[in-house]
Amino acid sequence: MKYHLISLGCAKNLVDSELVLGACDSRGWQFVNDPEEAQILLLNTCGFIQPAVEEAVDEILSLAELKENDPTKTLVVFGCLIQRYKDQLLQSLPEVDLFVGTEGIIQIPELVNDLLKGDGKADKIVIPEKYLMDAKQPRVQSTPFFRAWMKITEGCDNCCSYCMIPAIRGQLRSRSIIDLLDEAIRLEKNGVKELSLVAQDLTAYGDDFKSTDNLVGLLKELLEKTNIQWIRLLYLYPSGITDELLQLIADNPRIVRYLDIPFQHVSSRVLKAMNRPYTKEDLEKLVLQIRKYIPEIALRTTFLIGFPSETEAEFEEVETFLKEYRINHVGVFPYSNEEGSVSEKYSDHCDEKIKQLRCNMLLELQQKISEDIQKKYVGTVQKVLVEGVSAETDLLLEGRTQFQAPDVDGFVYINEGSVNPGDIIEILITDAQQYDLVGGVNVNRAQ
Repeated sequence: MKYHLISLGCAKNLVDSELVLGACDSRGWQFVNDPEEAQILLLNTCGFIQPAVEEAVDEILSLAELKENDPTKTLVVFGCLIQRYKDQLLQSLPEVDLFVGTEGIIQIPELVNDLLKGDGKADKIVIPEKYLMDAKQPRVQSTPFFRAWMKITEGCDNCCSYCMIPAIRGQLRSRSIIDLLDEAIRLEKNGVKELSLVAQDLTAYGDDFKSTDNLVGLLKELLEKTNIQWIRLLYLYPSGITDELLQLIADNPRIVRYLDIPFQHVSSRVLKAMNRPYTKEDLEKLVLQIRKYIPEIALRTTFLIGFPSETEAEFEEVETFLKEYRINHVGVFPYSNEEGSVSEKYSDHCDEKIKQLRCNMLLELQQKISEDIQKKYVGTVQKVLVEGVSAETDLLLEGRTQFQAPDVDGFVYINEGSVNPGDIIEILITDAQQYDLVGGVNVNRAQ
């Protein structure tokens, strides 16, 4: 059976797609790059915000055209979109042969086989009970061999007023430390040098256990039981970051000096309306505390702009915060009024033009801050994980410092020296751009 898979959305979604690849391959199915050649068309969707929903629907319709030209093809759509809109999909998207919720990903080959039997008994939409991946399940790594994502939890208990994740993905479920170690050890044997831990909230890891296992305990085990050179922490909740965690990072250079901490806003009133349990003062103290423990840290955050009733003064609080605390990497998104969220019923929604204007203003401000921050690396020697030939030009190689996360931040363009993908190499930085750096191989290579 030949199949083609498209994965939309975040890194956590990509891990799900890799499990689907593993499930299909273990049953003898053959992946093909060209959907025209595939008998089975698989699409993993994101349903977090309306733009993601629209992207998913556009992709479904595009695949449906292939099926219309070749009715022998089977179109299977799975993931967050199905969990969120399960009651509407059968009528609104009749082109799809099978819908599968997030909890049914490893069942997809069996569900497709049942559908293809043609006895009319197979369900067209399947929403199984809660599922939590484990290291024993086959997984095909779709990222370059030297880096991988490791999803340590499923679901979320934070219940932010604008967010549909708890409704889509359910309550927090943490994988055991033993299971995560098994996966990390296997990934290391496969050549992984950078392991990025992902979850809706890394700091919540273990909160659902009766034991005392937590993120710090997991990191200690990873440091002791593996030799993975870079361990990256993505998506930490601000109020969950402890002095114990910061001290562990400070003491262990294998945990890269980079933290992704979505603040979402700075105004204490807006944060309360978002159901985020911290204030502007808490964020200010947090940034100072992190930089006290780890002076060289690179911070990434996101801001949700135009939340219902956000005033001009409250927006200016975000601007002032950025100017004062100079965050390395910032994502800025306009508030999306999501059907079913608590904030959907809030009054005094911001005009779309005002939202976009404020987002643009923040992005322009951050561009200047980023450009200035980048200059401090010029003349320094940085360890860089080589990704390969640059997507911009085949005359350059590209890689990333520990201060640049995969897929979301800039690159180091390597214009001198001979290196291979997966090398962690010392690069002398000679130039800085708005988000990228430029340099050549230093005499001494980092192993």
